[in-house]
Amino acid sequence: QLQLVESGGGSVQPGGSLRLSCAVSGFTLDYYVIGWFRQAPGKEREGVSCISADGSTYRAASVVGRFTISRDNAKNTVDLQMNMLKPEDTAVYYCAAVQGRNSYRNIWPPPMNDYDYWGQGTQVTVSS
Repeated sequence: QLQLVESGGGSVQPGGSLRLSCAVSGFTLDYYVIGWFRQAPGKEREGVSCISADGSTYRAASVVGRFTISRDNAKNTVDLQMNMLKPEDTAVYYCAAVQGRNSYRNIWPPPMNDYDYWGQGTQVTVSS
């Protein structure tokens, strides 16, 4: 059974840091793109960052220079290091997985609707 579990959320002050982790089970990361998404109250879910099996990454413009995604295939985890957090980063953060496709060489990042497996989410709150 494929499963993704997020951890590492919490409450921090503006300018602080958090490290989110997505632990996957039931499959290996070798052939999957793992994405991080977030959804703030009253807003649509949006893509934050993703990483392919070969290490290609994407970050939304709003997090460039602040967030870094990484994967550890041996541990079957994908982490999102979030620095210089802002109140507008407050949201529930989800990780998701989609099997890699040749089309992603031309269409990057993968559309959100392509992701087949989702975690339950972890809350991140940035407030003074």
